[in-house]
Amino acid sequence: MPSTNPTEAGTSPARGIATGPVAALFDAVAILIFVVIGRASHEEGYAPVAFLHTLWPFLVGCAAGWSITYVYAHVRSADFFDHDFRPDRVVPVGIVIWVCTVAVAMVLRFILSQGVAASFVIVATVVLGLLLLGWRAIFALLGRRAIFALLGRRAAA
Repeated sequence: MPSTNPTEAGTSPARGIATGPVAALFDAVAILIFVVIGRASHEEGYAPVAFLHTLWPFLVGCAAGWSITYVYAHVRSADFFDHDFRPDRVVPVGIVIWVCTVAVAMVLRFILSQGVAASFVIVATVVLGLLLLGWRAIFALLGRRAIFALLGRRAAA
């Protein structure tokens, strides 16, 4: 029997909900877009190894942010198996993931001598903030619209 619960179904932008796998995919795509734009703006090309060389530090940083927010959701709950991990929320999950993505990536890039010029750090912080928080803000907006639409239908009935 198919599930009618949008949380179990994976995603429901109309309700402003994105489950873990869908939210992780959105974050990965956001980082991928950032890397594609960055490599294109510097005319660095898209050779698979070079592309992955640029991409992986940001994905590792994103995974670190996900890990921190997931563990925090479990620690914060009264029952370890009952948690409120909502990876589609802007605050605090999205902000922690964004900050970790940039911070960890810059540390890895520094350690591996990939370059961490101040201008790059600023651009990466701003663009990744727009991308990683942007889709979450859109989901939140769509969720509010769905709630107001539902309330409007009930008021009219």
